[in-house]
Amino acid sequence: MRRLVILSLMLFGCLSYAQTTVQGTVVDENNEPIPGTNVVLVGKAEGTTTDFDGNFTFNTSEQPPFQLQFTAIGFATNTTEVTSNNQTLSIVLAEASTFLDEIVISASRTPERIFESPVSVERFGLKEIKNTTAESFYGGLQNLKGVDINTNSLTFQSINTRGFATFANNRFLQLVDGMDNTAPGLNFVLGNLVGMSELDVQSVEILPGASSALYGAGAFNGILFMRSKNPFDFQGISAYGKTGITSQEAAGDNNYYDFGVRAAHAFSDKLAVKANISILKGEDWHANSILDLANPGADRSNPAYDGLNVYGDEVSTTLDFDAAAGLPSGTVGTATISRTGYDERDLADYNAESVKTDFAIHYRPFGTDLELIYNGRIGRGTTIYQGSNRYAVSGFSMQQHKLELKNDNFFIRGYLVSENSGDAYDTRFAAININRRWKGDTQWFTEYAGTYIPAYLGGIQQGGLTPEQASTAAHAAARQAADTGRLIPGTPAFQSAFNTVTNDGDLTTGAKFIDNTKFRHINGNYNIAHLIDDWADIQIGGSFREYELNSGGTIFTDSDGPITYNEYGAYVQVQKKFADDRFKFTGSARYDKNEFFDGFVSPRVALAYTAGENRNHNIRISAQQGFRNPTTQDLFIGLDAGAAILVGSAPDNLDRDVRTFNVSQNGQGLIGQSTVDIVGRAAYENAYSLNSVLSGAPEAVNTSVIKPEEITTFEAGYRGQIGKFTIDLSGYYNRYKDFIANVTVLVPYYGTAGDGGLSLLALQNGDRKPYQTYTNSTVDINSYGGTVGVDTKIFGDFDLGVNYTYTELDFDKARFPDFRTNFNTPKHKVKASFGNTELFKNFGFNVNYRWSDSFFWEASFADGDVPSFTVLDAQMNYTVPSIKSVFKVGGSNLLGDEYFTAIGTGNIGSIYYVSWTINP
Repeated sequence: MRRLVILSLMLFGCLSYAQTTVQGTVVDENNEPIPGTNVVLVGKAEGTTTDFDGNFTFNTSEQPPFQLQFTAIGFATNTTEVTSNNQTLSIVLAEASTFLDEIVISASRTPERIFESPVSVERFGLKEIKNTTAESFYGGLQNLKGVDINTNSLTFQSINTRGFATFANNRFLQLVDGMDNTAPGLNFVLGNLVGMSELDVQSVEILPGASSALYGAGAFNGILFMRSKNPFDFQGISAYGKTGITSQEAAGDNNYYDFGVRAAHAFSDKLAVKANISILKGEDWHANSILDLANPGADRSNPAYDGLNVYGDEVSTTLDFDAAAGLPSGTVGTATISRTGYDERDLADYNAESVKTDFAIHYRPFGTDLELIYNGRIGRGTTIYQGSNRYAVSGFSMQQHKLELKNDNFFIRGYLVSENSGDAYDTRFAAININRRWKGDTQWFTEYAGTYIPAYLGGIQQGGLTPEQASTAAHAAARQAADTGRLIPGTPAFQSAFNTVTNDGDLTTGAKFIDNTKFRHINGNYNIAHLIDDWADIQIGGSFREYELNSGGTIFTDSDGPITYNEYGAYVQVQKKFADDRFKFTGSARYDKNEFFDGFVSPRVALAYTAGENRNHNIRISAQQGFRNPTTQDLFIGLDAGAAILVGSAPDNLDRDVRTFNVSQNGQGLIGQSTVDIVGRAAYENAYSLNSVLSGAPEAVNTSVIKPEEITTFEAGYRGQIGKFTIDLSGYYNRYKDFIANVTVLVPYYGTAGDGGLSLLALQNGDRKPYQTYTNSTVDINSYGGTVGVDTKIFGDFDLGVNYTYTELDFDKARFPDFRTNFNTPKHKVKASFGNTELFKNFGFNVNYRWSDSFFWEASFADGDVPSFTVLDAQMNYTVPSIKSVFKVGGSNLLGDEYFTAIGTGNIGSIYYVSWTINP
């Protein structure tokens, strides 16, 4: 027993002797504490972080001397030697001398300098948020190189990189504290409508290009990461208020305001909580184009007029006046007539609003790096979304609830994302069905013809008019007669019909769409470097997701109940430095499986070399494969969008979509029935190519069902410091296989496509319906491009940055006229910034300039040319340390030249604002 006690005491003494303790404080150059600084033992996977006051205590079994490395986002790395036990350190971190010194996590799922990142990465941190010229931090992201923002609404901006952009941008992923911010039913991110308050943003990182090897199918064309402030590290109450005006020719000058509050408190070293709320309100950009894209120059006097932002006039037919009157052919003639439409301003709610709230509890059971987190986010908003039609999204809400357990080496999280479409409705179908509630199509066109025929004949026979003059006068009289009693916006009768239609989810009579879709997601990651004595950085991880589609049959073919399906994946990554840490190898591979498709492996290999005596040049090359699973809408949509029926191509979806159509009089004589039922499968197996019919040579087509899209991408880049200049340039080449695409076909109501008989008569009689199919193209599609950015200081402390982006699509449109890539990206873009964060004490300013080349926009709503545009934004800010406040005055689009980034949206005007931020 005595020996045992002695042995225990000796062991205790050895353990006590082996324990080294280092403590200290980390501050910036203004002696302000830097919470959340990473303190890491060089060469080991051991470390800690500083608390809210910048203090830290680090315990290790390592014996001095050894080195500690201190890193914090926005600051240069500091490495300090520890020479004795119980040493106290006072660390001062300098602001990062260049953006290359800043720390990012997204590129490799582990902290590293931008300078050493194996792929292209852009970062937007606390400094950039303070100095952004845009009215919001999210809008400020468009000043990053290689980043595009398409503005759909004041509260809905869609980010994209490297082309293939629409507002329904399902090629780009957005993660908010690790949670996918995609609306489950819509399949795309609604900008920051239900995202994060700028008071809680610690950093934003953007990876342009494919990232499937680490992040799965959604990270196909790029990925955005928002990382919030930890309440252990950022405590206290913060608030901001912004007010100003939006100015647009169509909408005039209107008030704009945005305010938010953040509260965070650590009750001990084990428990901390935080809560955020932000509210934005303003007048949306009005869309008022009356251009008829199919007939440029036509106005409302044209009998077949179809205005871009005029809805209801899509309902048209060809009237044979001679047949109707029993006259010889050619007496009066025929004409295509459209119903009278309503302007978008009479149908849409332009009161844009975004309300974001979130609450989080952080618990560290042992007061160490092991942390359990609950985070709940609820966002609600009113906006305009442009897809196949323009949708007034009123009262839309989305919720995210997450449980996460993590430490420095692992995390495992599970979360739920659900959406509620609120009072959203389709403005086009609202107009169509308001018209039909007042007067049915058959009656309206009958009255039109009944007035036109005698008016035309009378004009020629009694009025002495030419046929053209008689036709013009007769069309005006016919429309006036058919529109007699039409519901006028602003009247009680119109409002009553509007309310009825927008609360009806049946698109044959209403316009409301219903969506309560959700998905459940679990993912985890484990870095085993500490288990192998940091020989290499090795990470393993995986994920599982289950979708539950629930639109009540208004979007998906789920009228008989919700549709569920799932997908899962796993990955591994190895990262190793060698040759005096000048070479850095990164290799990763991921396997993913969707229940409808075969599994897919996404590999990535990257090699970087740091050159120069001062290690100030970095050259990198990488190659990877990625893939994109078809979205929930690609698989299960079943929607009459007006111009076409949209039918997804999941195996069991083809027979779920069944629709009844009226047959023409001539067709009834052929098949002996007045109606037919068409199953969605016909769009894929019994249809004609749309372009072949339009060209007069109908060609039968069989469309294959959809499968995942693949990408192979190669990238090379250089980052370096040459004197006072920081240079970051990269180039890429993408090769696509099985490109996911929409093909519009014509389904005959009777006969078999290609039979040379009955189906051709169906086309001739107008007994056919356009269907939009979801498939893959065999077309060779490639894209390539590059970016170059140069940053420097001039005239002392003035910051100057210039960047250029080139993007090109390699696709033979002439050979494949039916194929639509939706590339939607300018070939050339130039951006510049000029400013000084300390022009004089506590005063700073910044100016941003953007020029975008013209480009062709194609999307399901409308196609057309987007002209080039130039935008100038600026801001001035003044800091008052005594009240921990920053005051800012700024404006976007100060030149006042209105522009648009997509066909069909409202012109983007100017925003002028003042703001006050407390304890940013």
